[in-house]
Amino acid sequence: MLYKRLFKNQLALTGLIILVPMFFCAIFAPFITKHNPVEPNLKEILMPPSLSHPFGTDMLGRDVFARVVYGSRISLLVGFVSVGIAILIGIAIGAVSGYFGGIVDEIIMRFVDLMMCFPTFFLILTVIALLEPSIWNIMVVIGATNWMGIARLVRAEILGIKNKEFVMAARALGLSELRILIKHVLPNAMSPVYVVATLGIGGAILTESALSFLGIGIQPPTPSWGNILTQAKDNIEVAWWLSLYPGLAIFLTVIGYNLLGEGLRDLFDPRRYYRLS
Repeated sequence: MLYKRLFKNQLALTGLIILVPMFFCAIFAPFITKHNPVEPNLKEILMPPSLSHPFGTDMLGRDVFARVVYGSRISLLVGFVSVGIAILIGIAIGAVSGYFGGIVDEIIMRFVDLMMCFPTFFLILTVIALLEPSIWNIMVVIGATNWMGIARLVRAEILGIKNKEFVMAARALGLSELRILIKHVLPNAMSPVYVVATLGIGGAILTESALSFLGIGIQPPTPSWGNILTQAKDNIEVAWWLSLYPGLAIFLTVIGYNLLGEGLRDLFDPRRYYRLS
């Protein structure tokens, strides 16, 4: 079974050990911390870590632990939704291109090549700067600018599948091309997409954090790991904890997804799996 192989894979297991507490914090944030992440307390400005404030307080007296915990909700939401958008676009475009081929494939692939010529992060910066910096705009823009690699991957997989015997048999039975593509071809091309999606979540979280750090992402007082770091840079010499804990949260989350993605790559590639077993 896949889940048994997953728990035997050291990379995937390490990634899960890192990520499960992150999900726990995001889901149960109101029960984990007793402080309001957006409520200032001017009597406790820039207090170092203590029993009452494990991660210290910021320049407005807000509890950094509460802000980091609630910030995990924003980061994980952005990661999953933006990657979901990228997957839907990439699968649709890659599937049509790979399955129908010919002039359709040529036109679509030249469009993909054109999109890949633009530096993704600067394209995101440009679009976000023109739009209102809200969480929904950020998720849509990140997803809409990161589908090209998925489209190429799905196309390559379908090119190797569409002439298999089971596809020819389905065609001989009189099934429509759309039904064959959706019911028979796509399910057999999805394994590498799961790997890319897992790796992409970490990249989306990094992108959102960078946008928030630059001031065009999630806007205060809503806590995000990126905007916590933005507020910390002015006090880094006197309040080290403001930079350490959100930075550590970003680092661990991205590492966790990368390790899980590498582990899934080993599991979905039989040659790699049996070589590592």
